[in-house]
Amino acid sequence: MASPSKAAASEAHVGKKKKKPPARYWQEPREEEKDGNKVGKDEGRTESALQQEQHTKLKPRKRKQEEAGSDGKEFISGKSDPFPGPAPIPEDRVQKFKRKEKTKMPRPKHRKLRDMIVRSDEASEMAQKQAARLDLLLPEDAGFLEGDEDEDTCTISQEDIADAVDITSGAKYFNLKLSQFGPYRLDYSKTGRHLLLGGRRGHVACIDWQSKQLMCEINVMESVNDVKWLHSETMYAVAQKKWLHIYDSNGIELHCIRKFNDVLRMQFLPYHFLLATASATSFLQYLDVSVGKEVAAICTKTGRLDVMCQNPHNAIIHLGHPNGTVTLWSPNQKEALVKMLCHQGGVRSVAVDKTGTYMVTSGMDKKVKVYDIRTFKPLKSYFLPAGASCLSLSHRGLLSAATGDIVQVYKDVWSTPVTKPYMAHRVRGTVWGLHYCPFEDVLGVGHGDGFTSMLVPGAGEPNFDALDANPYRSAKQRQEWEVKALLEKIQPELISLNPNELGQVDHTTFQQRHQDRVQALGFDPLAKDRFTPKYKKKGRSSAGNIERRKKQVAHEDQRDIIRQTVEDKMKMEKERQEKEKKKAELSGQKSALDRFKK
Repeated sequence: MASPSKAAASEAHVGKKKKKPPARYWQEPREEEKDGNKVGKDEGRTESALQQEQHTKLKPRKRKQEEAGSDGKEFISGKSDPFPGPAPIPEDRVQKFKRKEKTKMPRPKHRKLRDMIVRSDEASEMAQKQAARLDLLLPEDAGFLEGDEDEDTCTISQEDIADAVDITSGAKYFNLKLSQFGPYRLDYSKTGRHLLLGGRRGHVACIDWQSKQLMCEINVMESVNDVKWLHSETMYAVAQKKWLHIYDSNGIELHCIRKFNDVLRMQFLPYHFLLATASATSFLQYLDVSVGKEVAAICTKTGRLDVMCQNPHNAIIHLGHPNGTVTLWSPNQKEALVKMLCHQGGVRSVAVDKTGTYMVTSGMDKKVKVYDIRTFKPLKSYFLPAGASCLSLSHRGLLSAATGDIVQVYKDVWSTPVTKPYMAHRVRGTVWGLHYCPFEDVLGVGHGDGFTSMLVPGAGEPNFDALDANPYRSAKQRQEWEVKALLEKIQPELISLNPNELGQVDHTTFQQRHQDRVQALGFDPLAKDRFTPKYKKKGRSSAGNIERRKKQVAHEDQRDIIRQTVEDKMKMEKERQEKEKKKAELSGQKSALDRFKK
């Protein structure tokens, strides 16, 4: 008979075995009604075996929970996602960053090509969506000048604007009195940080205009027609009276290029590293500044070229001529791509917007016209009492027009009819050059009495791409950017009116080459499917044997054509011999006139 102490001990032991472990959130809830027999089976197993079995059961359960969470149905906590899937993006914002249309898929045989196209389209779509999402995080917004009730913004003076804004923005309005060597041409660097001034009487200066720090100042001792920054703020080009000169930021002359003579206007293509020059001798020349070679020299045969601008979208050069036409040029053709009759008199100035969609021209007929470059048709026409001698377009689409010593700024010139200017300002001398500063609400005006920096609210693009043009970059960052830009330089052969054509097949050229190939071979190699030799064993299907059998079959297919060609050649040779024989017989006959020969 068992003692009471032993019975109590056995009951305690049984109680320990029956005690449930605490439930965890990753374990399935146990149903004792269904699994009553399972507890009895687990009693004979060790604790390590049970843990191992639970671990093996845990993995598929976790995977199922992750899949359920990714579908937006259920999370680990048991709650459902009220906003399943990725956050929606507005359609207009996605269209803003659209790069290209969907690529047409090739035939099913080209599997590798299809995979490459699919991956390319997926990467382009992902980049488009990422850019649209990040566009919401841009820190700055563009704003415009707004007046009080019954007040025109064109009556607000620059002094009032400078007093109303903060100290940093107010310091951007200033005047440089340089009456001794004017009038002045000007150019801002791509980052908008540095200013280059060139006086008609030889004065050249480059300035960090925001800190008012002078980088260099020289006098070239001859007349200066134009100045232009090159790919960075360390080099600039000066079109002097005779030749084109290249200087560095310390004023040291690096090159004198005598092939470029009598240059009047210049434009720099930053992504191609090309300096385009227009001369008084009617020549349009392109200089590759990365290697120092002349890429193209085109004689336009249109007289003196003193009106010039570039299309930032496709790097096409626009030239204005005294007969009222505007011509579009590329370094790949000796003839003009497009000729447009824009004015009844001579063209005085041309400007193209950043997107490459609109072109604004002014002429001697005192009119300012807006054209759509996609269709080459006029959209709007405005009459100015004295005409416009200089035009400039900002990143945000503001148009500045200079009439004598008055600078007028217009807003929305291509969307709505404009009846009055957005802003106006009078300078101290006749305006010689206009240029908007990139990423700043500033308009630079070069005139006979020096230089004026105007405040134009809403003119500049508020957000910049630091990988392309960073106004705050250091010297080390500039060096790294310069190396990368040289590696990514676009060849001048790729300049065309429609840049989207680069990713398409030129069917016309392909057909012409195919016809030339058919004439050279005497047969059409693409007329039918090529012969594929049957696979043979014992080494008889080596690469050399396969090519030999292909050529043999090809010669058999061409046998009739070759025989006909040989017969035609023999026939022509026989006719030629007969003609020579008849000619010899006629020359051998005696004539009555032979008695007069000596």
